[in-house]
Amino acid sequence: MKETITKQLGAVLQASREIITLTDEAINHLLCDLADRIPAHQEAILAANKIDVERMDPADPMVDRLLLNPARLEAIAADIRNVASLTSPLDVVLEERMLQNGLGLKKVTVPIGVIGIIYEARPNVTFDVFALCLKSGNATVLKGGSDAMYSNIAIVELIHSVLKEHGINPDTIYLLPAEREAAAIMLNAVGYIDMIIPRGSQKLIDFVRDNAKVPVIETGAGIVHTYFDKSGDLELGKQVIFNAKTRRPSVCNALDTLIIHRDRLGDLPALVAPLLEKQVLLFADEAAFAALLGHYPDSLLQLADAEHFGTEFLSLKMSVKTVSSLEEALEHIAHYSSRHSEAIIATDAATTATFLKRVDAAVVYANTSTAFTDGAQFGLGAEIGISTQKLHARGPMALKELTTYKWIIEGNGQVRPV
Repeated sequence: MKETITKQLGAVLQASREIITLTDEAINHLLCDLADRIPAHQEAILAANKIDVERMDPADPMVDRLLLNPARLEAIAADIRNVASLTSPLDVVLEERMLQNGLGLKKVTVPIGVIGIIYEARPNVTFDVFALCLKSGNATVLKGGSDAMYSNIAIVELIHSVLKEHGINPDTIYLLPAEREAAAIMLNAVGYIDMIIPRGSQKLIDFVRDNAKVPVIETGAGIVHTYFDKSGDLELGKQVIFNAKTRRPSVCNALDTLIIHRDRLGDLPALVAPLLEKQVLLFADEAAFAALLGHYPDSLLQLADAEHFGTEFLSLKMSVKTVSSLEEALEHIAHYSSRHSEAIIATDAATTATFLKRVDAAVVYANTSTAFTDGAQFGLGAEIGISTQKLHARGPMALKELTTYKWIIEGNGQVRPV
C-alpha cells in the first residue's frame, strides 16, 4: 500500500505545480459547474450515503454529521458557488517598498501547495475542502473516515469528472483508502504534503498531532462554555442557550457547559426550561442540582462528576457549573476550554469587556449563540475547519488562511557589498 500511495502523492504534488497557473476565472467556472452538477448526481451520492448511514448505529450522534439529503446537497452547492464568488486570495501584495540600493521588494500571497485533510464522518467536508483548496490554488489529499467511505468515493468521482472535462489534472484531489495504514503514510509524507489539518474528535486531533511529521494545524474539537452572569438577561439567555445547545448538538460549536453565577440560581430552572423540548440531559453541580430539583425532570437531571466538565458531548447533554464571581468563571474556562468558542451573557458593560479581553479562545461572544462559529456565517465562504491554535491561523480557516507568502525581489544588477 505504501508504494502505491506514495506514487499517487507524487502525482498530487505535480498537479499542485500545474494548478498554480490557473486563472481565477477558470477556477470559478469549474466550481460553478461542479455546483450545477450536484443535482444531476444527487441520486448516486445519496445512494452511497445511505449505505454509510445504514452501517452506523442509529443512536450514534455522528449520524447527523454523516447524513446527506437533498436539502443539504443544495446547501453544499450554494456554498461552492459562494466560494467561487469570493475574491481570490492569491497574488495579493501584502507589502511593497523600494530599498535605498534600488531593490524593489514585494511580499505576495501564494498557495501553500498540497494540503492534507484527515476527517471523520462528514462527507460535506469533501466538497468544502476541494472548493476552498482549489480557489486558493492548492492540491488536496483527503483521508476520510471509514464511516463515510462510500459517500466520499461518490463525491470525489464527481469532482474528478468535472476536473477532466475542464482540462485540469484530476490528481488535484486524491482520496486515500479508508484503511488506517493510509493515515500513517499520510502523516509521514514529508516532501509530498505541506500541511495537514485534522477535523474531528479530540482523539483524532491528538493522534494526528502526536504522530505527524508533516506540519499540523489543529482544528475541530470544541469544549464550549457560556457564562450567564449575575447581570444576564433571562429571556435573551433562554433563547441563546437553547440555540447553542440544540441547533446541531453534534457539531464543534455546540454548547457543552453552562456556567451560572450563584446569584442567578433562582432563574436557572427558567433558563434551561426550553431545553426540555429537545430532552437535554443535564449534569449539574451540587448547587445547580439543588436549584433544578423538582423543576426539571428527574430522568434528565443528574449530579455532575468531574468527567462532565471539559467534555465535548456532541449530543443532547450539557453540564452546569455554579460560580461565585466572574473571576471564578474565567478560571473554569481557562482550565477546561479547548480554545474554540466561548460566550458570556451579561448586560454589565465592564463585565462583558473583561470577559471578551481575558478569555483565550479563537472566537469569543457576548450575548449571542456560539453556533455562529462557522466560516460561511463569518462571510468567508465554506470553511476548512476551526483552528484552535495560534500559529498561522486561528478561528474559521477559509481562503486567506490557506495561503502563505513569498518575497519577490527585483533589481538591475545590484550586488551585496563584502
